[in-house]
Amino acid sequence: MKLLLVLNDPPYGSEKTYNALRLAMAVQKADSAAALTVFLMGDAVVCALPEQSTPDGFYNIERMLKSILKKGGTIKTCMTCLSVRGMLETKLMDGAELGTIDQLAELSLAADKVITF
Repeated sequence: MKLLLVLNDPPYGSEKTYNALRLAMAVQKADSAAALTVFLMGDAVVCALPEQSTPDGFYNIERMLKSILKKGGTIKTCMTCLSVRGMLETKLMDGAELGTIDQLAELSLAADKVITF
């Protein structure tokens, strides 16, 4: 199965992104053969910033994304969204790839399921 998750919210301040990544990790646990792509758009592009520091006992989005990558998932960040935030030249976490709206369209058409958060 090909699953595409499209995230729009920032990493902290709302639980949407956290819950989306919990779902992504649960999918990978339930079906290790699933082809999972997480596409970060809007304020969600901030999720791919490296060296996130959260208090002990608090979830850490960077660690969650790394777990998804480690299990074969793909993380893409919208170049336009990074650009309008003045972040296009900002270093992203290892493994995060730049993506375009055309790639998102292709991923959407190829996916068996598309879920947005």
